[in-house]
Amino acid sequence: MNLVASAASGRKKIRVLCVDDSALMRQLLTAQINEQPDMEVVGAAPDPLIAREMIKRLDPDVLTLDVEMPRMDGLDFLERLMRLRPMPVVMVSSLTQRGSEITLKALELGAVDFLPKPTVGIREGMQEYSELLAEKIRAASQARLSRPQALAHGGSQAAAPKARTVPMISSEKLLFIGASTGGTEAILSVLRLMPRNSPGILIAQHMPPGFTRSFAERLDRLCEVTVSEATHGERILPGHAYIAPGHAHLKLAKSGANYIAHLDEGEPVNRHRPSVDVLFDSAAQFAGRNACGVILTGMGKDGAQGLLRMKQAGAYTFAQDEESCIVYGMPREAAVIGAADEIVALDDMTDAIARHFERNAHKPRI
Repeated sequence: MNLVASAASGRKKIRVLCVDDSALMRQLLTAQINEQPDMEVVGAAPDPLIAREMIKRLDPDVLTLDVEMPRMDGLDFLERLMRLRPMPVVMVSSLTQRGSEITLKALELGAVDFLPKPTVGIREGMQEYSELLAEKIRAASQARLSRPQALAHGGSQAAAPKARTVPMISSEKLLFIGASTGGTEAILSVLRLMPRNSPGILIAQHMPPGFTRSFAERLDRLCEVTVSEATHGERILPGHAYIAPGHAHLKLAKSGANYIAHLDEGEPVNRHRPSVDVLFDSAAQFAGRNACGVILTGMGKDGAQGLLRMKQAGAYTFAQDEESCIVYGMPREAAVIGAADEIVALDDMTDAIARHFERNAHKPRI
């Protein structure tokens, strides 16, 4: 008996309600979820209005929700759900520009996570998709629901807090951030308070191809620092943040005296590409004590060992605390192995980072 099956035998199964206007997609998701020993589909709804009644009757633990829905806009439904009957929601999105933008808005409204729709009729990769779907549902079932950042998808964004003021940082100082489940909003919470004269920032967020560019564009609109999807060989500059693209690992490298971004399309690490461990390992190798590492909310262990290697190389390291995490997995693993110099609440993270750089702004490089 495998570990998941063994664990499932001793507790109640995760009850899932699937909402999708495609009958074929409902059947596909239902079959994949029901293959898992620790979860079951208790219902499948073709639109939000029917889903609303099924939620009242079936009381599911997790909802999978199509992004674009008939009869009621999926974001309208999600906003009402999170206001009136908060529950863990995993968005299932098409790989389109519009789909990725709507998905990011859904995360603002309180959805725990998302994944692209599978390609119907293609068996290759379906087992991997099934495992990913199950992993996200498990994470959602354990999630601590946060207060949505957006007022409503059609309304205005809440007023941004004023960015923290820090001294002008040497181009040798760098900040590295890794996150997974719940990370899109956690990263926004940190970057939104970073001023234009921040050190260069490199970010690995577990996110599939097709979504990272929209994520970077959204952050760029909301933050004082310039945010973009990283490109191979570009110079890392102060006041800029670079998001690992969904198809590649992001690494730090050097070209002469300059730090540059290196993209690696090699195999997934810890089942992820981009991997936080890969980014943090490169920080340990090339930045050493000039680096600061931050591990945020997420399921699993990716990034914990890399953060430890950063600390051993002289970097200062932070892990998000349990109370403010959507899923306390990656930061917990980092804390357990002693990889974090400080455990910090999300709301205090940017101030903690700024204090570190203020203390070290004028220290000579060693």
